Amino acid sequence: MKHYINHENHIFSFSKFNKPVIEVEDGDEIIFETLDCFSNQIKNNNDKLESIDWNKVNPATGPVFVKDAKPGDVLEVVINDIEIENRGVIATGKGIGVLGSSLNEMFFKVVNIEGEKVIYDENLNFPIKPMIGVIGVAPENGEINCGTPGNHGGNMDTKLITKGAKVYLPVFVDGGLLALGDLHALMGDGEVCGTGVEVAGKVTIKVRVRKDFKLNTPMVVNEKVISMIYSDINLEKAIEKSILEMINLIQLKKEISNEQLIMLFSIIGNVEISQIVDPLFTARFSLPIDFLKSFGITID
Repeated sequence: MKHYINHENHIFSFSKFNKPVIEVEDGDEIIFETLDCFSNQIKNNNDKLESIDWNKVNPATGPVFVKDAKPGDVLEVVINDIEIENRGVIATGKGIGVLGSSLNEMFFKVVNIEGEKVIYDENLNFPIKPMIGVIGVAPENGEINCGTPGNHGGNMDTKLITKGAKVYLPVFVDGGLLALGDLHALMGDGEVCGTGVEVAGKVTIKVRVRKDFKLNTPMVVNEKVISMIYSDINLEKAIEKSILEMINLIQLKKEISNEQLIMLFSIIGNVEISQIVDPLFTARFSLPIDFLKSFGITID
């Protein structure tokens, strides 16, 4: 069955107390209509960034209750399509991003998206690479604002979350309570200014409940790589945990020593940075998908 959720149905924090917008079955398809990260408050270059309501940042459309999803399960989210609007916003300023301390005021730029290009100015344009910044489920306890990443997912700002990818999220509460938003037309690793090309749009996904393996943190798989994602207040800890979680996944399916895996990881794996501008740092450890296949390990 196919479902559609309007962007008016959105949340600003992930919590088990959020009322589900809809209930879906394992295997259903859902279209999420999303606002941009500023809740579409910036319309043109004459607007004032200082005047927007900062309590309405990073909305996520949802949440969705997935029947039969129980704590300890894994929610598989297949990204079938990402459609983006023809206008995007890039912003930075004092206290925002890696170099925010060097800035004294707020800056933003509204850019047009024409065909498959982001038109930065008359001399610069770049191919679009649409991706999802915020995607997650409710944590076991408390609430986590949509601007913060964690084991529940959230604002991971991981550019691998594109059309064709699969996102795997550990389930902490009945139904999972899946929500997503914060689309980007284009974003580099790190998101150093605090934003990518922020856009509204639509995301079409298929959801599956997986009971055949367990995760402690989100994972992304595409046709080339498998990536374990971890967020922490300390970047080195986030990197370490992303590698350890990859070891845990492989050892669930194959008997192979830590020593062998660590050596193999060092010669074929990649430590990558998703973002360094949110309340927590997000790192990922990526392996070629063929490496797992060589051990007879598959996720499908």
